[in-house]
Amino acid sequence: MSAEFTALLIMLGLATGLALTLLLAQRLLGPRRPNRVKVGAYESGMDPIGTAHQRFSVKFYLVAMIFIVFDVEVVFLYPWAISHRHFLEAGIGMGVLAAVTIFIIILAVGLLYDIKKGGLEFD
Repeated sequence: MSAEFTALLIMLGLATGLALTLLLAQRLLGPRRPNRVKVGAYESGMDPIGTAHQRFSVKFYLVAMIFIVFDVEVVFLYPWAISHRHFLEAGIGMGVLAAVTIFIIILAVGLLYDIKKGGLEFD
């Protein structure tokens, strides 16, 4: 094993050991007094009404996935925007700009497809 990873493995071992130790200590030392209120479902202080197995529309999941896709897009575009000047100075700015443009075009096509299929229309 490389000496470069020794410190990393020691840190991972210590973190895992600490997490397991704290979980075991909580299990052994923590109070266990379950009652009907503690083991019941919590819904903003209201008593649950009906079953917990409600059916949601598929559009809910589609909107959630679109949100995640565009959230990830921001995660990729923000560092690029911050370091774009450095890319230009290094002489690779136009290649990186082309790659980012293709990335944005692919996401825009996906959004247009979703709009055309009515994924963002609710009744």
